[in-house]
Amino acid sequence: MATTITETTQLKNPSWWAKEDWWAVWLGLAIVAVAYGFYLSGSSISWIAVAPGKWSTLSQLGTQFSKNGIKYVALLAAFLVLFTTVATFIGQKAREFIPSFIFIFVLSAIIYTVGNWGQANKYNLEPPLVALLAGLIISNLIGLPRWLDASFRVEFYIKLGIVLLGATLPFTLIIWAGPVAILQASIVSLVTFFVIFLTARKLGLDHRLAAVLGAGGAVCGVSASIAVAGAVRAKKEHPPIAISLVVLWAIVLIFVLPLVCRALGLPTGVAGAWIGTSEFADAAGLAAAQSYGGLAGHHIGIAGTADQALAAYTLIKVIGRDIWIGIWSFVLALISVTVWERNETNSKVQVGQIWWRFPKFVIGFLIASILTTLIVHGNTLANYNTLVKPSLILPITALRTWAFTFSFLSIGLTTRFRDLASTGFKPFAAFTLGVVVNVALGYFLSVVVFGHYWSAIVTH
Repeated sequence: MATTITETTQLKNPSWWAKEDWWAVWLGLAIVAVAYGFYLSGSSISWIAVAPGKWSTLSQLGTQFSKNGIKYVALLAAFLVLFTTVATFIGQKAREFIPSFIFIFVLSAIIYTVGNWGQANKYNLEPPLVALLAGLIISNLIGLPRWLDASFRVEFYIKLGIVLLGATLPFTLIIWAGPVAILQASIVSLVTFFVIFLTARKLGLDHRLAAVLGAGGAVCGVSASIAVAGAVRAKKEHPPIAISLVVLWAIVLIFVLPLVCRALGLPTGVAGAWIGTSEFADAAGLAAAQSYGGLAGHHIGIAGTADQALAAYTLIKVIGRDIWIGIWSFVLALISVTVWERNETNSKVQVGQIWWRFPKFVIGFLIASILTTLIVHGNTLANYNTLVKPSLILPITALRTWAFTFSFLSIGLTTRFRDLASTGFKPFAAFTLGVVVNVALGYFLSVVVFGHYWSAIVTH
């Protein structure tokens, strides 16, 4: 099995301070703690958690950057200090990392800006997906000097982003989402994963690739694929295979699902639930739900409101399915170290090895979620949306998007199309079967079983 650069470094330096997992946890929780401190004082970290706002014209964009230019410099400086410290501890040289990361940050800022264009959702231009595409184009058509590789820390960025994701998904949201949303999302996550995984294994694919493909289809596409790849120590080429299939089917479904929903005349809430159950990428699903919700009230027989489509989609996809990232990472890491690797080496599994291999970012995800739950405890959903979310959640969300953008850009910059082409037809077949089952099961649950619930979903 191929070993990543990160794993090689960590094998030479087996201390906790040489592991990206732990650094992602410490940094993620530190950010949450600082954000909480400012929130309690009546302030917010939004002054440094800067991100491009929505814009429609170049003059609006210019005004934004002239107003917030110093904030972007401060954010870059903060990232440089934190990430260079991490890079040094895990065995990299600061003089190599710093110029490379500046390149990543500037390119990510451009990508983030494109993602906040007023028409971005219409064209599925979510920053992480744009970053992936941009990285692929640069690496395959242009090429980069080798010295820039120093900051392409795919797993570190995604793990940090997942810890921050926990802070934006308090357990309270599960209660507000309701048992129907959680039940439907859980059924879909379990069934889709096992369909893809078992099909991939039947076709002779490696356990780890099968797991990465299954997670990509069962949870939230790109993020889950990378997280699970790290948890099971997948080969370097496995995540790009899953990501390519996720993006391919996400683009197909973004057009197909709204058209089918319109042909069937589904209420907006029901359509939003089906889209949330069937789509793999958050950005693509949001765009599909928004486009269908916009048909409500246009005298074409579509019942419901635009808000119902978005609410149903969010409950199923963003809350119900995305929270499975941590669950699948934990379960599959345990299976990998106790079963798959044991069978390969015929050696006894040591308890210490299980803990060493355990994906620590899952702990960070759960702790961050618990901390946010304690913070928002006692607030109603209305207070959460009007008070807590703007001051605490949205700044953390902005930093999470930066981390995901760094990761997806790094994936693109280190992926070669020729490597993907050599994988053959089997991954496509396994994943596509999962798509078919996912869409059919999503329709059955959203329309037949829980249609009455989703058609009357409350949005206030």
